[in-house]
Amino acid sequence: MSQDFDVIVIGAGMVGASIAANLIVTHKVALVEAEEQAGFHTTGRSAAIWIRNYGPPAVRVLTGLSRNFYKAPPADIGTDRLAVDRAILYLAPPAQGQQLDELIAQDLGIEEIPLSKAKELCPALIEGYASRAGLESDGFDMDVAGLHQYYLRRMRQGGGQLLLRNRAGRIARKSGLWAVETSGGLTITAPIVVNAAGAWGDEVGKIAGLAPLGLVPCRRTAAIIDPGPHQVAHWPLVQSAAHDWYARPEARSKLMVTPCDETPDVPHDVQPDELDIAIGIDRMQQALDIPVKRIEHSWAGLRTFTPDRSLAFGYDKAVEGFFWAVGQGGYGIQTAPAASALIAAMVRHEDPGPAGVVIPEIDPMRFR
Repeated sequence: MSQDFDVIVIGAGMVGASIAANLIVTHKVALVEAEEQAGFHTTGRSAAIWIRNYGPPAVRVLTGLSRNFYKAPPADIGTDRLAVDRAILYLAPPAQGQQLDELIAQDLGIEEIPLSKAKELCPALIEGYASRAGLESDGFDMDVAGLHQYYLRRMRQGGGQLLLRNRAGRIARKSGLWAVETSGGLTITAPIVVNAAGAWGDEVGKIAGLAPLGLVPCRRTAAIIDPGPHQVAHWPLVQSAAHDWYARPEARSKLMVTPCDETPDVPHDVQPDELDIAIGIDRMQQALDIPVKRIEHSWAGLRTFTPDRSLAFGYDKAVEGFFWAVGQGGYGIQTAPAASALIAAMVRHEDPGPAGVVIPEIDPMRFR
């Protein structure tokens, strides 16, 4: 195995894999991953739905720029379900009318619909729960595993190396090169390191001797239930206008339910909390007439936010060749095509195209 590279990307989830796949065209890339499989943490626990009206302004720009990739993917994508249409139904109880107005005011495709239409789309809707409803029609389910494997495959085909079970243990710069020592006993070098370590992003920065950005990993819990007599395969994703719960079809005949929790945590293999599961089920049952006899499966993942909840992409000004690609929160999958192309252009110091409008907002140095 080669020890010398042009770029070392730390973290082989969706963000790291997509960055490596974009850089492999011009650079010799090593993709370093601590776990036994790529995408073990956040990528493997994604809700897997593309929603245009989700996240801060920079995220929405990259989400919109990623849409064409999902709807017209490369011929060798390896899946025929990369994007499967699924609308988003917003339910507004009387106290959430302002939140619905704010969503509609973004002018990104949410329109108000009659409650009779909401009931038609989701027959389990309990009369009296919502006073108003909105519909976003251009959402879709994403084949997260298929996309992730496409990026890993593209990186390998270009000559890149995926180094699993190699946690970065020491990162030091000397004579114009970064040397990364790993738990697998390797020492690899490159002039550029890209930190795509997600919840571990600040830890990687500290190992490299840099001040943290203030990243906050937050737990998100989800549970799978049987929707009883309801045929849910073609239901929209159903959520409150305040985004304090949602339910979406899963595996055609099940529902995934979450309380949309964002509990600050530490980087680790996070597990679901029983209270959060109960809160999610209770909130859903206030809106939908669905008996829940048992939880079929539950899990949790970490969504990592910067202090202002926007992205952090860019070179660290304190040292040469260290690039931050962190703070994706819950938006890393749906923005991956455009975000990875933007990051690759920034790493190469090339024109980033239309995505470049977000660069001032996402500069990681704003936290210094």
